[in-house]
Amino acid sequence: MVQTRSRPYRPCSPVTTIPERPAATVSPFLDLPPLSAADFAAIEDQVAALLHTEADVIVTQGEALLPLEAAIRSAAHPGSTALNIVTGPYGQTFGNWLRDCGAEVVDLAVPFDSAVTAEQVATALREHPAIDFVSLVHAEAATGNTNPVAGIAAAVREHGALLMLDAVASVAAEPLLTDAWGIDLCVIGGQKAMGGPAGVSAVSVSERAWERIAANPAAPRRSYLSLLDWKERWTDAGRAVLPHAPAQLEMLALGACLDRISTDGLPAVIARHRAAASATRAGVRALGTLTPFVPRDEDAAPVATTLRTPPGLHAAELAARLDPALPVQPGGGALAAEMLRVNHYGAAATLPTVRACLTALAEATGADAGPALAAAEAAWQAGHSPE
Repeated sequence: MVQTRSRPYRPCSPVTTIPERPAATVSPFLDLPPLSAADFAAIEDQVAALLHTEADVIVTQGEALLPLEAAIRSAAHPGSTALNIVTGPYGQTFGNWLRDCGAEVVDLAVPFDSAVTAEQVATALREHPAIDFVSLVHAEAATGNTNPVAGIAAAVREHGALLMLDAVASVAAEPLLTDAWGIDLCVIGGQKAMGGPAGVSAVSVSERAWERIAANPAAPRRSYLSLLDWKERWTDAGRAVLPHAPAQLEMLALGACLDRISTDGLPAVIARHRAAASATRAGVRALGTLTPFVPRDEDAAPVATTLRTPPGLHAAELAARLDPALPVQPGGGALAAEMLRVNHYGAAATLPTVRACLTALAEATGADAGPALAAAEAAWQAGHSPE
């Protein structure tokens, strides 16, 4: 359970502190009291609880690509060999960074409408015994698939390599047991299932990972990408003085969404995302005009359901006919012609949102919404129960 902390900071009252200010300039985002080092450290502790880890957690002041790149550039170097698991576009990005670091990269790529298996990973590790670093995306929101991290992590640990996990889309939407599974670098962002901000992120770093980073002469130093700088100037220094001014609004928002997860209960939040995915997939199948892009339910991510349009029905053109307020968008790049993405994470992981999306898709494709809504309702009820 994520522990709730007290957050004494509140917006200053414009009535009492600046009485001459025009009413039009009053905003809850302005004139906030400073965020203290203790507040910052408390948020880090909440993230650690959410990740089920005793490892160091570093909250980074930027979108999740910042700690993802920082983790790779800290651990990879000339002479290292990395297994890069590609199940979507982020895996492709990681491969580019690894090569840029001078590492030899072994890509294990599977179709974007499926998931990699632990057996495939174990085979790749046996075939390439020099592999000492593995990069993996837990859930690919862009393609709607998710990977079985527990089994993969066991294979990686048995091999002796480090595992970096991109859990940006999976955290708070499916189980994530960082220490129990043996994840060495676990990166999260707040903007998806957590229902929080996009401008702040975090990475947990195991002792094994710190040892490897410290031994890497190519690891960034005196850089915004330097995890070692944060460790030395913040974590190892007792978290008493912040190295620089924090992104205050984003940190307050991150703390607020962690508080909300604690209040709701993490199992209930996970169950809500699971139910939203099940309801969307059941409703789409009942529509009959679209099909799940990821055919196997066990490979489907709980944060987004991707849909394949039939030949002759362009996905981007279909999305353009829908209410822009709906969380539906076409796939990126080459997938824009054949794939739609229904986002049901955070505040959108609700049955009303699923119903609204199914109704709109039925109208846009000339299908009867009735069976789809009934199927979605039944699936939601079946799936919306914490384990």
